[in-house]
Amino acid sequence: MIEIKQLVKAFKGKRILDSFNLQMGKGERIALVGSNGAGKTTLFRCLLGEYTFSGEVLFNQQNVRKYRTDVLKHIGFVPQIPPPLRISVEQLLIFASSVSQSDIQQIIAVIEQLGLSYEQIKSMPFVKMSGGQKQKVLIAIALGRDTDVLIMDEPTANLYPAARKVLFELLAKCQDDTLMIISSHRLDEVASLVNRVIEMDQGKIILDDKVDDDVDLSSMLRCKVVLSRQEESFN
Repeated sequence: MIEIKQLVKAFKGKRILDSFNLQMGKGERIALVGSNGAGKTTLFRCLLGEYTFSGEVLFNQQNVRKYRTDVLKHIGFVPQIPPPLRISVEQLLIFASSVSQSDIQQIIAVIEQLGLSYEQIKSMPFVKMSGGQKQKVLIAIALGRDTDVLIMDEPTANLYPAARKVLFELLAKCQDDTLMIISSHRLDEVASLVNRVIEMDQGKIILDDKVDDDVDLSSMLRCKVVLSRQEESFN
């Protein structure tokens, strides 16, 4: 579904993504992990066709820059930093649903599930909402329509535990053929949701591993670690 070949992106001469290669297919639920500055957000912006770059990024064999309008119809995206939109929540939802040709009521339903009253917030300027409220609205816009790819950049950053639980329950219900990519600093938080883990560091992939797909959100696992010798790091 998505193929990245020799992707290079630099800012002021510094390479953020360095000869980056990756393939992602239908049904994969990927945790993209790495420290700040690893290149995760830059990778997402390249996938969305926002940045110019060298190399290739293809969605279903289409160049994401050349066919960006068509490609974005298939992608739901939740940014790490909400945009400073001065329009009301209602205007934002009307715009988002019209562009994606989706049912605005489905978006509103997700907003309500995340703990917000749409009637109370619909006239509020988006830019004046709290961080958590903005995040919930953006999540609802991404999840409230059918997409082939769902990209979420630190989606739980501004959410309280109750809203996080609802979010992961909603993500678990996504169609099996949806490609899901979630950036997170906390692998433990998304481990039960994903079936592939990709770790980035300094613009490169340093780990790409499959995850057992038999664990659900309600599972509790216990393991025992026995050390064969004294290790100061474990102490």
